[in-house]
Amino acid sequence: MRAIEITQPGPADVLKLCERPMPVVKAGEVLIKVHAAGVNRPDVFQRMGNYAPPPGASDLPGLEVAGEIVDGDLDYTTLDIGDQVCALVQGGGYAEYVVAPVAQCLPIPKGWSMLEAASIPENYFTVWSNVFDRAQLSAGETLLVQGGTSGIGVTAIQLASAMGHRVFATAGSDDKTAACVKLGAERGINYKTEDFAQVVKSLTNDRGVDVVLDMVGGDYVPREIACLADDGRIALIATLGGGKATVDLAQVLRRRLTITGSTLRPRSVEFKGAIAKNLLKRVWPIMAAGKIKPVIHTVFPLEQAAAAHALMESSSHVGKIMLQVI
Repeated sequence: MRAIEITQPGPADVLKLCERPMPVVKAGEVLIKVHAAGVNRPDVFQRMGNYAPPPGASDLPGLEVAGEIVDGDLDYTTLDIGDQVCALVQGGGYAEYVVAPVAQCLPIPKGWSMLEAASIPENYFTVWSNVFDRAQLSAGETLLVQGGTSGIGVTAIQLASAMGHRVFATAGSDDKTAACVKLGAERGINYKTEDFAQVVKSLTNDRGVDVVLDMVGGDYVPREIACLADDGRIALIATLGGGKATVDLAQVLRRRLTITGSTLRPRSVEFKGAIAKNLLKRVWPIMAAGKIKPVIHTVFPLEQAAAAHALMESSSHVGKIMLQVI
């Protein structure tokens, strides 16, 4: 099969088209003929040598796909050979075929194409796990999304807004903050020209937000603490701005704040399968109703994965960057 491999750690051009053996299906897994795959920031980190695959996972990049089930262990499932699904995988998505745990496969949402469905798993599993499970965003609460025009940001804005929450989002230009508003944010905040903590406080009558979804870390954390409401929570999913922060522990104690974080890739199949069930129950009906729409910035053919990574690193995109395999 054709695949994209990381020939050595380095810049985008270390991604090369290659021929690889077909992956071997094990118990509890299915073989998917890939139609499309999503490009995500963890793929970039892996390519640079900073995010090794978990033990036993494919060394090929790619964490989300959509395609057709062509083989596998389908006992005790509602799926069958020929079904079209999107799936979260531990790696190997940049290829014509990939193996996925059957528990991490979901039907294509009604009205969505294969390409659009491939943009779902990594972002929706991550946002659901961190915003709704770990940070417990609840009815009547507000959310601040850092990096609102990234794949994660677009997902968080659309999902939280569709579920009735007030959402604010940061982005790096006025055009991008306008895009956040179109996606459902009440206010987009240009972090280059505005102090997001001050803006959030002014928009909430000095109360602050209940949850912050943070992929920056670093010096953002003390400012996020400053704009949290009492009993507020920060859900950290990446440290693009640095892995160390100065935290005012007195505020954490006095105002009962929570700082939590997680990475999804190394978690168990059982854990991810539980998220999949929640998404199917809680989010798929919202998608079917048209309240959430795919936001795809650019589609590259599989062999142009290097160009897709270069675009990802430019941070000039709004929404998802995709690879078309078929």
